[in-house]
Amino acid sequence: MAAKAVILHAALLAAAAFVAAPASAQTNDPNLTQKQLDCLDRTTAAGGDCDKDGGARNGGATPGTATGGAVFLPALIVDLFPNPPAGAAPQTPANGTSSSNGSGTTPPPAPAPSGPVTVPQGLNLAEPPRAIAGEFVPDEVLVTVDGGAGVVQQIANSFGLQVRSQRQSLLLGTTLVRFGITDGRPVGVVLAQLAADGRTQRREPNHIYSLQQAAGIVNYAFERIALDAKQASGENVRVAVIDTGIDDRNPALAGVIAGQYDAMPNVPIEKRDHGTSVDGLIAGVGPLEGMAPGAKIYHARAFEGGKSTMDVILSALDWAAEQNVRIINMSFVGPKNDLLGTACRNARAMGMVLVAAAGNNGPKAPYGYPAAFDGVIAVTATDAKDGLMPQANRGAYVFISAPGVEMVAPSGAGSDVVTGTSFAAAIVSGAIANLIHAAPDRSADDIEKALAATAKDLGPKGRDSDFGYGLLDIKAAGAAKE
Repeated sequence: MAAKAVILHAALLAAAAFVAAPASAQTNDPNLTQKQLDCLDRTTAAGGDCDKDGGARNGGATPGTATGGAVFLPALIVDLFPNPPAGAAPQTPANGTSSSNGSGTTPPPAPAPSGPVTVPQGLNLAEPPRAIAGEFVPDEVLVTVDGGAGVVQQIANSFGLQVRSQRQSLLLGTTLVRFGITDGRPVGVVLAQLAADGRTQRREPNHIYSLQQAAGIVNYAFERIALDAKQASGENVRVAVIDTGIDDRNPALAGVIAGQYDAMPNVPIEKRDHGTSVDGLIAGVGPLEGMAPGAKIYHARAFEGGKSTMDVILSALDWAAEQNVRIINMSFVGPKNDLLGTACRNARAMGMVLVAAAGNNGPKAPYGYPAAFDGVIAVTATDAKDGLMPQANRGAYVFISAPGVEMVAPSGAGSDVVTGTSFAAAIVSGAIANLIHAAPDRSADDIEKALAATAKDLGPKGRDSDFGYGLLDIKAAGAAKE
């Protein structure tokens, strides 16, 4: 027994070294000072001058220390999943609220622990603790479970975890559980321990994802992608957008929003610009007409402060799938996560076209997900002269280019000039809505092939890591034969 304890202690120490180093927080607010940005990152150097909400204090204070291991998140995100006191029933967040006629349902609340969560002794590591890339919630894991609420609670008891939420996922086809880690074990260790239980199917960190708006007049997109504004129509094509909240009183969105869902109802909506711009670029009406006027937008709010978590995004994706949409626009980027990959793969198998931002993190940034998953159309951003946005991610996963630099778009304040692969993705989603309106039976595979075959080649000959297949040409794609 003593030898076993020594081995387990050594494994725990080794696992701690595998946990990802802090990554920089991203924000869309150009007015933040460097001090405030550092506070959002919770860097060790800035920790002493930061208040509990992530802002810079007016005066100095006792220097704080950053805990090693997982990334510190903005307080807003951390507060989405508060740790209830020991012995209290875990608070199961609602799965969101919907103003549409969708079939989203609220699952029964997770069973409460009968007392303080205790960690059983002698838990084995079924596999080596893995390195975790990207930002993630430092005291949670996401697990798909073969079984109902009783099985979920048994697993929680066996591994000393707390059931923070559970629901049936349409796209994952199983029960998705968010377990809380209350004793400080590294996420990589808990994932390795859970692998020993055959009732757990997939085990992933609760990764953090960021919207892709770069800092930043006529909308030139119609001309650049060969779409006749007078002929453009996405009439009755259903498009899901997973983004921030929106200003649905903006005239550009009049009659555009067919349904809304709030995947984080306990968090106040503070920013509405990004989501309003994306929806408007896809299907806006009036002076700020979008690519596909007449399309029906099903909008899921899953971001605040430019951030969201894997659990929240999966909830939004499930709702979108329940609305029988043809296109899902995902203008956000984060690390690779197997649960997100499975959801995307299953959505594509259901016939949905998935469009995602390639990312704004620069030429040397790692691949951005969900864009880099197979079956997802990864969109990079170009300017009015077909030049690549300097901040754009590069990589073999980049599929196609579209206008996304300094475009006029609706915003929460009326209109604004926007830049980023987020908005290039919206242009592509709107263009695809035109293709589907013209030929409703066209499959997702056919649309993807047509876009690749007809794109205007940019950069090196053939597909490349900067522009993908090249600039979207929707007129040619519409004429392409299956």
